[in-house]
Amino acid sequence: MSLFSKKLGIDLGTVNTLVYLPNKGVVLNEPSVVAISEQDHTILAIGQEAKDMIGKTPESIVVYRPMRDGVIADYRVTEAMLRYFISKALGSLNFFKPDVMVSVPAGITSTERRAVVEAAIRAGAKNAYVVKEPILAAIGAGIPIEESRGYMVMDIGGGTTDVAVISLGGIVSSTSVKCAGDKIDQAITDYIKKTFNLAIGDKTAETIKTKIAAAIPLEEELTITVKGRDYIQGLPRTAQVSTNEIVRAIDKELRTMIGAIKDVLAQTPPELSADIIDDGIIMTGGTSQLRNLADLVYRRTGVKARVADEPFLCVAKGTGEALNHLDTYKKSIISKR
Repeated sequence: MSLFSKKLGIDLGTVNTLVYLPNKGVVLNEPSVVAISEQDHTILAIGQEAKDMIGKTPESIVVYRPMRDGVIADYRVTEAMLRYFISKALGSLNFFKPDVMVSVPAGITSTERRAVVEAAIRAGAKNAYVVKEPILAAIGAGIPIEESRGYMVMDIGGGTTDVAVISLGGIVSSTSVKCAGDKIDQAITDYIKKTFNLAIGDKTAETIKTKIAAAIPLEEELTITVKGRDYIQGLPRTAQVSTNEIVRAIDKELRTMIGAIKDVLAQTPPELSADIIDDGIIMTGGTSQLRNLADLVYRRTGVKARVADEPFLCVAKGTGEALNHLDTYKKSIISKR
Protein backbone atom coordinates (compact mmCIF):
# COMPACT_ATOMS: atom_id res chain seq x y z
CA MET A 1 0.00 0.00 0.00
CA SER A 2 1.51 3.31 -1.03
CA LEU A 3 1.75 6.13 1.44
CA PHE A 4 -0.86 8.14 -0.45
CA SER A 5 -3.66 5.58 -0.71
CA LYS A 6 -5.54 5.31 2.53
CA LYS A 7 -7.96 2.49 3.22
CA LEU A 8 -10.82 2.69 5.64
CA GLY A 9 -13.45 0.16 6.75
CA ILE A 10 -16.77 1.38 8.14
CA ASP A 11 -19.25 -0.71 10.10
CA LEU A 12 -22.21 1.62 9.54
CA GLY A 13 -24.63 0.45 12.21
CA THR A 14 -28.05 1.60 13.32
CA VAL A 15 -26.75 2.19 16.86
CA ASN A 16 -22.96 2.57 16.56
CA THR A 17 -20.51 3.26 13.74
CA LEU A 18 -17.03 1.76 13.93
CA VAL A 19 -14.15 2.83 11.71
CA TYR A 20 -11.28 0.43 11.07
CA LEU A 21 -7.86 1.35 9.69
CA PRO A 22 -5.81 -1.61 8.40
CA ASN A 23 -2.70 -2.12 10.56
CA LYS A 24 -4.15 0.15 13.26
CA GLY A 25 -7.41 -1.58 14.17
CA VAL A 26 -10.62 0.13 15.29
CA VAL A 27 -9.78 3.83 15.55
CA LEU A 28 -13.29 5.15 16.11
CA ASN A 29 -16.37 3.80 17.83
CA GLU A 30 -19.16 6.31 18.18
CA PRO A 31 -22.97 6.27 18.30
CA SER A 32 -24.75 6.74 14.93
CA VAL A 33 -26.59 9.76 16.33
CA VAL A 34 -26.96 13.31 15.03
CA ALA A 35 -28.35 16.47 16.69
CA ILE A 36 -30.12 18.90 14.35
CA SER A 37 -31.50 22.40 14.83
CA GLU A 38 -35.23 22.49 13.98
CA GLN A 39 -35.07 26.14 12.87
CA ASP A 40 -32.50 26.03 10.09
CA HIS A 41 -31.79 22.25 9.85
CA THR A 42 -28.08 22.69 10.59
CA ILE A 43 -26.22 19.79 12.16
CA LEU A 44 -25.16 20.72 15.69
CA ALA A 45 -23.44 17.55 16.91
CA ILE A 46 -22.54 14.06 15.69
CA GLY A 47 -21.60 10.84 17.47
CA GLN A 48 -20.98 10.69 21.21
CA GLU A 49 -21.59 14.41 21.68
CA ALA A 50 -25.05 14.06 20.09
CA LYS A 51 -25.88 10.90 22.08
CA ASP A 52 -25.18 12.71 25.34
CA MET A 53 -27.99 15.13 24.40
CA ILE A 54 -30.69 12.42 24.05
CA GLY A 55 -33.73 13.19 26.20
CA LYS A 56 -32.23 16.48 27.40
CA THR A 57 -32.77 18.89 24.49
CA PRO A 58 -34.98 21.96 24.18
CA GLU A 59 -37.76 21.91 21.55
CA SER A 60 -35.55 23.59 18.96
CA ILE A 61 -33.07 20.66 18.85
CA VAL A 62 -33.87 17.15 17.59
CA VAL A 63 -31.57 14.21 18.27
CA TYR A 64 -32.08 11.11 16.15
CA ARG A 65 -30.45 8.28 14.24
CA PRO A 66 -30.23 8.72 10.44
CA MET A 67 -29.94 4.93 10.01
CA ARG A 68 -33.02 2.80 10.59
CA ASP A 69 -33.00 -1.00 10.61
CA GLY A 70 -29.53 -0.97 9.09
CA VAL A 71 -30.41 1.18 6.07
CA ILE A 72 -30.24 4.90 5.37
CA ALA A 73 -33.41 6.68 6.53
CA ASP A 74 -32.09 10.23 6.08
CA TYR A 75 -29.64 10.53 3.21
CA ARG A 76 -28.33 14.09 3.81
CA VAL A 77 -27.65 13.49 7.49
CA THR A 78 -26.02 10.07 6.89
CA GLU A 79 -23.68 11.68 4.35
CA ALA A 80 -22.69 14.38 6.88
CA MET A 81 -22.20 11.73 9.56
CA LEU A 82 -19.97 9.66 7.25
CA ARG A 83 -17.94 12.73 6.33
CA TYR A 84 -17.41 13.50 10.03
CA PHE A 85 -16.35 9.92 10.86
CA ILE A 86 -14.00 9.66 7.86
CA SER A 87 -12.24 12.95 8.61
CA LYS A 88 -12.01 12.20 12.35
CA ALA A 89 -10.52 8.74 11.69
CA LEU A 90 -7.95 9.98 9.16
CA GLY A 91 -6.94 13.05 11.17
CA SER A 92 -4.01 14.85 9.55
CA LEU A 93 -4.07 12.55 6.49
CA ASN A 94 -7.52 13.78 5.56
CA PHE A 95 -6.41 15.50 2.30
CA PHE A 96 -5.95 12.05 0.66
CA LYS A 97 -9.22 10.52 -0.46
CA PRO A 98 -9.47 7.01 1.01
CA ASP A 99 -10.80 3.73 -0.38
CA VAL A 100 -13.80 2.98 1.79
CA MET A 101 -15.57 -0.31 2.46
CA VAL A 102 -18.99 -0.12 4.10
CA SER A 103 -21.02 -2.96 5.62
CA VAL A 104 -24.74 -3.36 4.79
CA PRO A 105 -27.44 -5.80 6.04
CA ALA A 106 -27.89 -9.05 4.10
CA GLY A 107 -31.46 -8.18 3.09
CA ILE A 108 -30.60 -4.80 1.52
CA THR A 109 -32.23 -3.78 -1.80
CA SER A 110 -30.19 -2.54 -4.76
CA THR A 111 -31.59 1.02 -4.30
CA GLU A 112 -30.56 1.07 -0.62
CA ARG A 113 -27.16 -0.29 -1.62
CA ARG A 114 -26.66 2.48 -4.20
CA ALA A 115 -27.58 5.07 -1.57
CA VAL A 116 -24.77 3.79 0.69
CA VAL A 117 -22.20 3.95 -2.15
CA GLU A 118 -23.34 7.46 -3.18
CA ALA A 119 -23.23 8.71 0.42
CA ALA A 120 -19.68 7.33 0.89
CA ILE A 121 -18.43 8.92 -2.37
CA ARG A 122 -20.01 12.28 -1.51
CA ALA A 123 -18.57 12.07 2.00
CA GLY A 124 -15.06 12.01 0.54
CA ALA A 125 -14.24 8.43 -0.54
CA LYS A 126 -12.15 7.81 -3.66
CA ASN A 127 -13.61 4.32 -4.17
CA ALA A 128 -16.51 2.87 -2.22
CA TYR A 129 -17.13 -0.87 -1.80
CA VAL A 130 -20.21 -2.44 -0.23
CA VAL A 131 -20.15 -5.89 1.38
CA LYS A 132 -22.91 -7.71 3.25
CA GLU A 133 -22.54 -7.82 7.03
CA PRO A 134 -22.58 -11.62 7.52
CA ILE A 135 -19.59 -11.99 5.14
CA LEU A 136 -17.62 -9.29 6.98
CA ALA A 137 -18.63 -10.69 10.38
CA ALA A 138 -17.37 -14.11 9.29
CA ILE A 139 -14.05 -12.68 8.02
CA GLY A 140 -13.66 -10.68 11.25
CA ALA A 141 -14.39 -13.77 13.36
CA GLY A 142 -11.52 -15.57 11.61
CA ILE A 143 -13.64 -17.95 9.51
CA PRO A 144 -11.96 -19.16 6.28
CA ILE A 145 -14.94 -18.22 4.07
CA GLU A 146 -13.20 -19.21 0.82
CA GLU A 147 -13.31 -22.93 1.70
CA SER A 148 -15.89 -25.28 0.19
CA ARG A 149 -17.41 -25.74 3.61
CA GLY A 150 -20.58 -24.33 5.14
CA TYR A 151 -20.36 -21.85 8.00
CA MET A 152 -23.35 -20.25 9.66
CA VAL A 153 -23.04 -16.72 11.02
CA MET A 154 -25.59 -14.83 13.11
CA ASP A 155 -24.84 -11.11 13.34
CA ILE A 156 -27.07 -9.38 15.90
CA GLY A 157 -26.69 -5.63 15.88
CA GLY A 158 -28.95 -2.80 16.99
CA GLY A 159 -31.37 -2.63 14.07
CA THR A 160 -31.11 -5.99 12.31
CA THR A 161 -30.28 -9.63 12.93
CA ASP A 162 -28.57 -11.14 9.88
CA VAL A 163 -28.29 -14.92 9.59
CA ALA A 164 -26.38 -16.47 6.70
CA VAL A 165 -24.78 -19.69 5.56
CA ILE A 166 -21.49 -18.94 3.80
CA SER A 167 -19.48 -21.21 1.53
CA LEU A 168 -16.85 -20.54 -1.16
CA GLY A 169 -16.77 -16.83 -0.32
CA GLY A 170 -20.45 -16.20 -0.94
CA ILE A 171 -23.81 -16.37 0.81
CA VAL A 172 -25.73 -19.61 0.08
CA SER A 173 -28.85 -18.84 2.10
CA SER A 174 -29.65 -15.89 4.32
CA THR A 175 -32.30 -13.77 5.95
CA SER A 176 -32.38 -10.45 7.72
CA VAL A 177 -34.98 -9.61 10.38
CA LYS A 178 -35.59 -6.13 11.77
CA CYS A 179 -35.44 -7.42 15.32
CA ALA A 180 -32.26 -6.95 17.35
CA GLY A 181 -30.89 -4.86 20.22
CA ASP A 182 -33.26 -1.92 19.68
CA LYS A 183 -36.37 -4.11 19.75
CA ILE A 184 -35.13 -5.78 22.96
CA ASP A 185 -34.67 -2.33 24.53
CA GLN A 186 -38.20 -1.39 23.45
CA ALA A 187 -39.64 -4.60 24.92
CA ILE A 188 -37.92 -3.80 28.24
CA THR A 189 -39.31 -0.22 28.18
CA ASP A 190 -42.84 -1.53 27.48
CA TYR A 191 -42.59 -4.11 30.27
CA ILE A 192 -41.46 -1.52 32.86
CA LYS A 193 -44.31 0.75 31.74
CA LYS A 194 -46.94 -2.00 31.99
CA THR A 195 -45.73 -3.59 35.22
CA PHE A 196 -44.55 -0.61 37.26
CA ASN A 197 -46.34 2.34 35.59
CA LEU A 198 -42.87 3.78 35.13
CA ALA A 199 -41.57 5.72 32.13
CA ILE A 200 -37.89 5.08 31.40
CA GLY A 201 -35.56 6.43 28.72
CA ASP A 202 -33.64 4.54 26.02
CA LYS A 203 -30.38 4.71 27.98
CA THR A 204 -32.00 3.12 31.04
CA ALA A 205 -33.48 0.29 28.96
CA GLU A 206 -30.04 -0.39 27.47
CA THR A 207 -28.49 -0.42 30.95
CA ILE A 208 -31.07 -2.99 32.14
CA LYS A 209 -30.26 -5.14 29.09
CA THR A 210 -26.50 -5.13 29.66
CA LYS A 211 -26.56 -5.38 33.46
CA ILE A 212 -29.22 -8.05 34.16
CA ALA A 213 -30.97 -9.38 31.02
CA ALA A 214 -30.62 -13.03 29.94
CA ALA A 215 -32.05 -15.30 27.24
CA ILE A 216 -33.06 -18.10 29.64
CA PRO A 217 -34.10 -17.89 33.32
CA LEU A 218 -31.25 -17.85 35.85
CA GLU A 219 -31.29 -19.68 39.18
CA GLU A 220 -29.33 -16.87 40.82
CA GLU A 221 -31.10 -13.79 39.57
CA LEU A 222 -29.49 -10.38 39.17
CA THR A 223 -31.42 -7.27 40.20
CA ILE A 224 -31.24 -3.60 39.34
CA THR A 225 -32.89 -0.45 40.70
CA VAL A 226 -34.60 1.38 37.85
CA LYS A 227 -35.20 5.13 38.03
CA GLY A 228 -37.91 6.79 35.98
CA ARG A 229 -41.06 8.90 35.99
CA ASP A 230 -44.34 7.65 37.47
CA TYR A 231 -47.00 7.61 34.71
CA ILE A 232 -49.86 8.44 37.09
CA GLN A 233 -48.36 11.01 39.45
CA GLY A 234 -45.73 12.37 37.05
CA LEU A 235 -43.11 12.26 39.83
CA PRO A 236 -39.66 10.55 39.85
CA ARG A 237 -39.74 7.04 41.30
CA THR A 238 -37.62 3.85 41.50
CA ALA A 239 -38.44 0.15 41.10
CA GLN A 240 -36.57 -3.14 41.58
CA VAL A 241 -36.36 -5.36 38.49
CA SER A 242 -34.86 -8.87 38.29
CA THR A 243 -33.43 -11.00 35.50
CA ASN A 244 -36.26 -13.51 35.08
CA GLU A 245 -38.82 -10.73 34.65
CA ILE A 246 -36.73 -9.40 31.74
CA VAL A 247 -36.39 -12.94 30.29
CA ARG A 248 -40.20 -13.05 30.02
CA ALA A 249 -40.35 -9.49 28.68
CA ILE A 250 -38.00 -10.17 25.74
CA ASP A 251 -39.21 -13.69 24.88
CA LYS A 252 -41.12 -12.61 21.74
CA GLU A 253 -38.08 -10.80 20.29
CA LEU A 254 -35.79 -13.77 20.94
CA ARG A 255 -38.33 -16.08 19.24
CA THR A 256 -38.15 -13.89 16.13
CA MET A 257 -34.34 -14.16 16.10
CA ILE A 258 -34.41 -17.94 16.56
CA GLY A 259 -37.06 -18.09 13.82
CA ALA A 260 -34.55 -16.45 11.45
CA ILE A 261 -32.03 -19.24 12.19
CA LYS A 262 -34.68 -21.92 11.53
CA ASP A 263 -35.66 -20.26 8.22
CA VAL A 264 -32.06 -20.23 6.99
CA LEU A 265 -31.42 -23.82 8.13
CA ALA A 266 -34.53 -24.89 6.19
CA GLN A 267 -33.10 -23.36 2.96
CA THR A 268 -29.60 -24.80 3.43
CA PRO A 269 -28.40 -27.68 1.18
CA PRO A 270 -27.91 -30.95 3.14
CA GLU A 271 -24.14 -31.12 2.58
CA LEU A 272 -23.70 -27.71 4.17
CA SER A 273 -26.12 -28.59 6.99
CA ALA A 274 -23.73 -31.41 7.94
CA ASP A 275 -20.87 -28.87 8.20
CA ILE A 276 -22.98 -26.58 10.38
CA ILE A 277 -23.77 -29.43 12.79
CA ASP A 278 -20.00 -29.99 13.16
CA ASP A 279 -18.95 -26.35 13.48
CA GLY A 280 -22.03 -24.81 15.09
CA ILE A 281 -23.34 -21.27 14.65
CA ILE A 282 -20.92 -18.37 15.12
CA MET A 283 -22.59 -15.37 16.76
CA THR A 284 -21.29 -11.82 16.28
CA GLY A 285 -22.55 -8.28 16.94
CA GLY A 286 -23.11 -6.40 20.19
CA THR A 287 -26.39 -8.08 21.11
CA SER A 288 -24.86 -11.58 20.81
CA GLN A 289 -23.37 -10.86 24.27
CA LEU A 290 -26.80 -11.27 25.89
CA ARG A 291 -26.37 -13.80 28.72
CA ASN A 292 -27.05 -17.44 27.75
CA LEU A 293 -28.16 -16.62 24.22
CA ALA A 294 -25.99 -19.42 22.82
CA ASP A 295 -27.73 -21.88 25.19
CA LEU A 296 -31.14 -20.71 24.00
CA VAL A 297 -30.11 -21.19 20.34
CA TYR A 298 -28.99 -24.75 21.13
CA ARG A 299 -32.21 -25.55 23.03
CA ARG A 300 -34.47 -24.29 20.23
CA THR A 301 -32.54 -25.51 17.15
CA GLY A 302 -30.39 -28.41 18.36
CA VAL A 303 -27.32 -26.73 16.82
CA LYS A 304 -24.41 -25.63 19.01
CA ALA A 305 -23.69 -21.90 19.05
CA ARG A 306 -20.73 -19.88 20.25
CA VAL A 307 -20.01 -16.18 20.54
CA ALA A 308 -16.99 -15.01 18.51
CA ASP A 309 -14.07 -13.21 20.18
CA GLU A 310 -14.81 -9.48 20.47
CA PRO A 311 -18.20 -9.94 18.76
CA PHE A 312 -18.85 -6.20 18.73
CA LEU A 313 -15.78 -5.60 16.51
CA CYS A 314 -16.14 -8.52 14.06
CA VAL A 315 -17.76 -6.58 11.18
CA ALA A 316 -15.31 -3.68 11.52
CA LYS A 317 -12.34 -6.09 11.61
CA GLY A 318 -13.78 -7.86 8.57
CA THR A 319 -13.82 -4.60 6.57
CA GLY A 320 -10.12 -4.05 7.34
CA GLU A 321 -9.19 -7.61 6.43
CA ALA A 322 -11.20 -7.50 3.18
CA LEU A 323 -9.62 -4.15 2.18
CA ASN A 324 -6.15 -5.58 2.72
CA HIS A 325 -6.97 -8.60 0.53
CA LEU A 326 -9.34 -7.20 -2.09
CA ASP A 327 -8.32 -9.83 -4.66
CA THR A 328 -9.16 -12.69 -2.30
CA TYR A 329 -12.56 -11.30 -1.36
CA LYS A 330 -13.60 -9.65 -4.66
CA LYS A 331 -16.41 -12.23 -5.10
CA SER A 332 -17.98 -10.91 -1.90
CA ILE A 333 -18.17 -7.26 -2.98
CA ILE A 334 -21.74 -6.57 -4.08
CA SER A 335 -21.28 -3.07 -5.39
CA LYS A 336 -18.47 -0.62 -5.86
CA ARG A 337 -17.70 2.69 -7.44
